[in-house]
Amino acid sequence: MKAAKIYGARDIRIEEAELPSLEKGMVKVKVEYAGICGSDMHEYLAGIYPVRTQPVLGHEFSGVVVEVGDEVTNAKVGDRVAVEPLIPCGKCDNCQRGFVNLCTNRQGYGYSISGGFAEYAVVKQENVFHLPENMSLELGALVEPTAVAVHAVRQSQLKLGDSAAIFGAGPIGLLLVQAVKAAGASEIYVVEVAEERRQKALELGATHVINPIDTDTVAFIREKSNGGVNVAYDAAGVQATFTSGVSVVRPGGEFKIVSVWEKPVNFDPNMIVRTEAKISGSYAYIRLFPEVIRLLASGIIDGDAVITSKIALDDIVEKGFETLAHDRSQCKILVDMSL
Repeated sequence: MKAAKIYGARDIRIEEAELPSLEKGMVKVKVEYAGICGSDMHEYLAGIYPVRTQPVLGHEFSGVVVEVGDEVTNAKVGDRVAVEPLIPCGKCDNCQRGFVNLCTNRQGYGYSISGGFAEYAVVKQENVFHLPENMSLELGALVEPTAVAVHAVRQSQLKLGDSAAIFGAGPIGLLLVQAVKAAGASEIYVVEVAEERRQKALELGATHVINPIDTDTVAFIREKSNGGVNVAYDAAGVQATFTSGVSVVRPGGEFKIVSVWEKPVNFDPNMIVRTEAKISGSYAYIRLFPEVIRLLASGIIDGDAVITSKIALDDIVEKGFETLAHDRSQCKILVDMSL
């Protein structure tokens, strides 16, 4: 089968790949749509993650079941599904405590096992989730990143009526806007340099959008929010957003880090000592696909709004990764395997 393989920074090639064997309890999925993720971009720009043990990329994908292995009970040929990429071991201490996203022995489709930037994927039956009839396969490919945003909000201390700030309005940032709105945030500040993304954030529920190039972000948010927001979320992962994000949280508030970082940051701990604010991380999600599918299918979260392009697998480098690296008007680019 044809697949996108990564060999290093800015080195992705469309090549033939061997499809994993269909073993007991597994299903074969014909991939229909797969999204380019921010973590994919980090590998493309900065180099391969240590967790990668095979080259076929893609962990945000949906498709149709075309074959099932022995002892499969929850999927049949023709089912439209979204695939959860995380495969926890179920045995380590973190798994036993319920933190399957932090499994110390985890595997994952698109990392240690062949992923969704391919014509087919063979996955465990536990990792496929059925899509309702009224939900498109395009939205099926948005389940994984939406789960990242929903998990971050659910893990944060945001409460009904609170104020929130979101730094970065890429796919995760725009999904965070909708997630905090659904969770009851009364004021939502979005900090983003790209005009198109700021406008999209307004359409999706932001009450204030800020261009940090021409506005003092910290002063603006502190003034408008009467001293700072309850929770700030970082979906950009750069020094400037870290510094500003910590600075706009009110005393006792929280700075929630959702982004992946290419470089360390400089940090003055006194910023937290003086306010008793919290800095916390959010990684992936814990068994959220059913809830997220309902949110997307019902329109409570508008996944279509973050999709800006659909491209062929053969064009994944130039029209996908390179475009995202240089064109801030683009947001979520999906690989359409039918093109």
